[in-house]
Amino acid sequence: MNAVVGGGTFVSLPALTAIGLPGTVANASSSVALLPGAMASAWAYRRDMQPVEGVSIRAMGLLSLAGGAVGAVLLLATTEAAFDLIIPWLLLIATVTLAAGPRLARALARVGLKAGPPVVLGAQFFLGIYGGYFGGAVGLMMLAAWSLLTEADIAALTPLRTLMLAAANAVAVLVFIVSGNVSWPAALAVMAGAVAGGYLGAQVGRRLPAVVLRTLVVVIAVGATAIFFWRAYG
Repeated sequence: MNAVVGGGTFVSLPALTAIGLPGTVANASSSVALLPGAMASAWAYRRDMQPVEGVSIRAMGLLSLAGGAVGAVLLLATTEAAFDLIIPWLLLIATVTLAAGPRLARALARVGLKAGPPVVLGAQFFLGIYGGYFGGAVGLMMLAAWSLLTEADIAALTPLRTLMLAAANAVAVLVFIVSGNVSWPAALAVMAGAVAGGYLGAQVGRRLPAVVLRTLVVVIAVGATAIFFWRAYG
């Protein structure tokens, strides 16, 4: 699923909480499990990286790292009770972004708004924070933000998105590991499933229309969001 249209968090997080892991531990373990796939995607796209409207890739990467670290620390500082109330809203934001992401990005691109490098870099820092704290659909959020703030071509932004996503996730994972907030048996099990699913997903993705795959992911996302809302507020 993650290999084709994104949204792997919608499967891994509910699965990890279903086996009894606290929300913050499940979220941290999910980040660890999905990191290899994110890094592999960034490596595969390494020769296709293009800056966003002349904004330095290095600067964006550093701010993604910094934001990811801040987001991870914020997650560790969040109590389980508070996170249980917050996570349904994060899932809702991610679900809406996942459902409307490409269409929203194209619509924003037509707006023609052009922001300077400081605005783009500031937005990237906050996206890094979100990526380190939760990360669901953050890649699509990056595309939407870049499309709004610049006149860059959406298709050309995909390689850079994978790098920024991997950067924010990698530093967050490091913080989670150092803090001892990872359930390694669960993380490794999900990681193995993600690797196998990534390979199979790529094969399926070549045969099924993208709209079918995206619809499936959105249905899963809506279901997961509803479950977490029911758990928190039902």
